[in-house]
Amino acid sequence: MKSFPTARTDGRRRGSPAFTLVEVLAAMLLMAIIIPVTLQGMTMVSRAAQLGQRKTAAMRVAERVINEQLALVAQGQTVQNSASGTETDGGLDYPWTMQTAVWPQDTMTKMTVRITFTLEGHSYEMSLSTLFDPTANTPGTPGTTGTPTS
Repeated sequence: MKSFPTARTDGRRRGSPAFTLVEVLAAMLLMAIIIPVTLQGMTMVSRAAQLGQRKTAAMRVAERVINEQLALVAQGQTVQNSASGTETDGGLDYPWTMQTAVWPQDTMTKMTVRITFTLEGHSYEMSLSTLFDPTANTPGTPGTTGTPTS
Protein backbone atom coordinates (compact mmCIF):
# COMPACT_ATOMS: atom_id res chain seq x y z
CA MET A 1 0.00 0.00 0.00
CA LYS A 2 1.16 3.37 -0.92
CA SER A 3 1.13 6.19 1.58
CA PHE A 4 0.48 9.80 0.63
CA PRO A 5 2.17 12.62 2.49
CA THR A 6 -0.22 14.96 4.34
CA ALA A 7 1.88 18.11 3.95
CA ARG A 8 4.15 19.39 1.22
CA THR A 9 7.75 20.07 1.87
CA ASP A 10 7.33 23.86 1.42
CA GLY A 11 4.88 24.13 4.30
CA ARG A 12 1.68 24.64 2.26
CA ARG A 13 -1.22 22.27 2.34
CA ARG A 14 -2.24 20.59 -0.83
CA GLY A 15 -5.52 21.78 -2.35
CA SER A 16 -5.95 25.03 -0.40
CA PRO A 17 -4.20 27.86 -2.22
CA ALA A 18 -4.03 31.10 -0.22
CA PHE A 19 -2.67 34.61 -0.54
CA THR A 20 0.32 35.67 1.45
CA LEU A 21 0.24 38.73 3.68
CA VAL A 22 2.45 40.62 1.20
CA GLU A 23 0.05 39.90 -1.66
CA VAL A 24 -2.94 41.09 0.39
CA LEU A 25 -1.15 44.30 1.41
CA ALA A 26 -0.08 44.98 -2.19
CA ALA A 27 -3.69 44.57 -3.38
CA MET A 28 -4.98 46.90 -0.66
CA LEU A 29 -2.38 49.53 -1.55
CA LEU A 30 -3.31 49.30 -5.22
CA MET A 31 -7.02 49.72 -4.38
CA ALA A 32 -6.23 52.68 -2.10
CA ILE A 33 -4.62 54.41 -5.08
CA ILE A 34 -7.08 53.41 -7.81
CA ILE A 35 -10.42 54.08 -6.05
CA PRO A 36 -9.90 57.81 -5.25
CA VAL A 37 -8.52 58.50 -8.74
CA THR A 38 -11.48 56.73 -10.33
CA LEU A 39 -13.99 58.61 -8.20
CA GLN A 40 -12.36 61.95 -9.03
CA GLY A 41 -12.51 61.10 -12.73
CA MET A 42 -16.18 60.18 -12.49
CA THR A 43 -16.90 63.46 -10.68
CA MET A 44 -15.19 65.41 -13.46
CA VAL A 45 -17.17 63.55 -16.13
CA SER A 46 -20.40 64.24 -14.25
CA ARG A 47 -19.61 67.98 -14.02
CA ALA A 48 -18.74 68.13 -17.72
CA ALA A 49 -22.01 66.41 -18.64
CA GLN A 50 -24.01 68.79 -16.45
CA LEU A 51 -22.25 71.81 -17.96
CA GLY A 52 -22.96 70.50 -21.45
CA GLN A 53 -26.64 70.12 -20.63
CA ARG A 54 -26.82 73.64 -19.20
CA LYS A 55 -25.06 75.11 -22.27
CA THR A 56 -27.46 73.30 -24.58
CA ALA A 57 -30.43 74.63 -22.61
CA ALA A 58 -28.96 78.16 -22.72
CA MET A 59 -28.68 77.97 -26.52
CA ARG A 60 -32.29 76.76 -26.77
CA VAL A 61 -33.36 79.80 -24.74
CA ALA A 62 -31.28 82.15 -26.93
CA GLU A 63 -32.75 80.64 -30.09
CA ARG A 64 -36.26 81.03 -28.68
CA VAL A 65 -35.64 84.71 -27.84
CA ILE A 66 -34.23 85.41 -31.32
CA ASN A 67 -37.16 83.65 -32.99
CA GLU A 68 -39.63 85.71 -30.95
CA GLN A 69 -37.89 88.94 -31.91
CA LEU A 70 -37.76 87.94 -35.60
CA ALA A 71 -41.47 87.13 -35.46
CA LEU A 72 -42.05 90.77 -34.46
CA VAL A 73 -40.09 91.87 -37.54
CA ALA A 74 -42.24 89.59 -39.72
CA GLN A 75 -45.33 91.31 -38.33
CA GLY A 76 -43.93 94.70 -39.28
CA GLN A 77 -43.01 95.78 -35.76
CA THR A 78 -39.66 97.28 -34.93
CA VAL A 79 -37.13 95.41 -32.83
CA GLN A 80 -35.87 97.16 -29.73
CA ASN A 81 -32.18 98.08 -29.50
CA SER A 82 -31.91 96.19 -26.23
CA ALA A 83 -34.11 94.03 -24.06
CA SER A 84 -33.76 91.58 -21.21
CA GLY A 85 -35.76 88.96 -19.40
CA THR A 86 -35.74 85.48 -17.95
CA GLU A 87 -36.76 82.25 -19.67
CA THR A 88 -37.26 78.86 -18.07
CA ASP A 89 -35.95 75.65 -19.58
CA GLY A 90 -35.97 72.30 -17.82
CA GLY A 91 -37.12 73.86 -14.56
CA LEU A 92 -34.17 76.29 -14.44
CA ASP A 93 -34.27 80.04 -15.07
CA TYR A 94 -31.92 81.58 -17.62
CA PRO A 95 -31.56 85.39 -17.56
CA TRP A 96 -30.98 86.85 -21.01
CA THR A 97 -30.11 90.19 -22.60
CA MET A 98 -30.57 91.13 -26.25
CA GLN A 99 -28.68 93.84 -28.17
CA THR A 100 -29.06 94.96 -31.76
CA ALA A 101 -26.48 96.85 -33.79
CA VAL A 102 -26.26 98.05 -37.38
CA TRP A 103 -24.21 95.70 -39.57
CA PRO A 104 -21.54 97.81 -41.30
CA GLN A 105 -21.59 96.13 -44.75
CA ASP A 106 -25.23 96.63 -45.78
CA THR A 107 -28.74 97.24 -44.45
CA MET A 108 -28.65 94.21 -42.17
CA THR A 109 -28.92 94.37 -38.39
CA LYS A 110 -27.02 92.10 -36.02
CA MET A 111 -28.97 90.72 -33.07
CA THR A 112 -27.05 89.13 -30.19
CA VAL A 113 -28.66 87.32 -27.27
CA ARG A 114 -26.52 86.59 -24.19
CA ILE A 115 -27.56 83.99 -21.65
CA THR A 116 -25.96 83.74 -18.21
CA PHE A 117 -26.15 80.89 -15.74
CA THR A 118 -24.31 79.66 -12.67
CA LEU A 119 -23.18 76.09 -12.10
CA GLU A 120 -21.44 75.00 -8.90
CA GLY A 121 -20.45 78.55 -8.03
CA HIS A 122 -19.00 79.37 -11.47
CA SER A 123 -20.71 81.88 -13.76
CA TYR A 124 -21.02 81.10 -17.48
CA GLU A 125 -22.14 83.23 -20.41
CA MET A 126 -23.29 81.98 -23.79
CA SER A 127 -24.19 84.16 -26.76
CA LEU A 128 -25.99 83.60 -30.04
CA SER A 129 -26.08 86.09 -32.92
CA THR A 130 -27.94 86.42 -36.19
CA LEU A 131 -28.32 88.94 -38.99
CA PHE A 132 -31.68 90.13 -40.26
CA ASP A 133 -32.98 92.78 -42.63
CA PRO A 134 -35.33 95.11 -40.76
CA THR A 135 -36.80 96.33 -44.07
CA ALA A 136 -37.70 92.84 -45.30
CA ASN A 137 -41.25 91.55 -45.24
CA THR A 138 -40.08 88.25 -43.77
CA PRO A 139 -36.87 87.50 -41.90
CA GLY A 140 -34.16 86.02 -44.04
CA THR A 141 -35.36 87.58 -47.29
CA PRO A 142 -33.82 90.65 -48.85
CA GLY A 143 -35.74 93.88 -48.42
CA THR A 144 -36.89 95.88 -51.43
CA THR A 145 -35.60 99.34 -52.11
CA GLY A 146 -37.03 101.51 -54.83
CA THR A 147 -39.85 100.56 -57.16
CA PRO A 148 -39.98 97.22 -58.97
CA THR A 149 -39.66 97.29 -62.74
CA SER A 150 -41.81 95.20 -65.07
